[in-house]
Amino acid sequence: MKYIETLREGERVSSIYLCKSRQTAMTKAGKAYENLILQDKTGTVDAKIWDPNSYGIETFESLDYVAIVADVISFQGQLQLNIKRARRAQEGEYTPADYLPVSQKDIHEMYQELLSYIERITNPYLLRLLQMIFVEDKKFVKAFTFSSAAKSVHHGFVGGLLEHTLSVTKLCEYYTKAYPMLHVDLLFTAAMCHDIGKVQELSPFPENDYTDAGQLLGHIMIGAELVGEKIRQIPGFPEKLGNELKHCILSHHGELEYGSPKKPALLEAVALNFADNTDAHMQTMLEALKAGGDNQGWLGYNRLFESNIRRTGK
Repeated sequence: MKYIETLREGERVSSIYLCKSRQTAMTKAGKAYENLILQDKTGTVDAKIWDPNSYGIETFESLDYVAIVADVISFQGQLQLNIKRARRAQEGEYTPADYLPVSQKDIHEMYQELLSYIERITNPYLLRLLQMIFVEDKKFVKAFTFSSAAKSVHHGFVGGLLEHTLSVTKLCEYYTKAYPMLHVDLLFTAAMCHDIGKVQELSPFPENDYTDAGQLLGHIMIGAELVGEKIRQIPGFPEKLGNELKHCILSHHGELEYGSPKKPALLEAVALNFADNTDAHMQTMLEALKAGGDNQGWLGYNRLFESNIRRTGK
């Protein structure tokens, strides 16, 4: 098998990949072609079938494992496959585990580290809430540790949601030391809960696509509702504290145009927004640089950064 991260411009590759998506498009001349996203555990790559009706292009669908023969080219600084032959792979020709992108960090160790932050919570109501979500709800824990943090932008791999959540919590820990006025228990709880709605927003791998709830509500609203449901099960949970926690979740994207129903109005909400934004942007840049392979030049326009990007010179 030829893993995607090892592809190099100028190669002809013959391998099997998971077809993440397949869409028909039209050239400026009005000729039909197909856009594909192919995936294995090392990442994804854009692919084109310029002549879908040509000999050698057999029937297959999205989420099929597809055996291809393709040329590797570079387009706007990113590798791309021009597919010459394609067919649906048969069972026994592939191992599904090779096609799920997985965090390079140990998932069990990350989960244990997240639990260590829960053990540091001194507020009894917030501690109980976190125990209910991250310890006692086994179904949630299984989904949370398996889920990605996004469909494609950042941490789009198995364990990605856990990795992102832990990173955000660690950044918040730094903020609490730099800015002692921060309410530590509230900020840690908000950091750990801020993206729990993604468990319902995105479907499990290998699909990893938006669910109906994800499309209609989004993870911010779903997460606030999940926290609210747990809070109502805790006798005497202070209403003010519950509202402050839900506000941090609702405002963690920082701006209305970025999907937050509210803009940050608490110091803890500001800290959470910056921590979330920092980790998302840094991971996006790291993944873009990795996708560029050995390319030391400019990698092309990146939508998140609204800029042409490249590696730092040696």
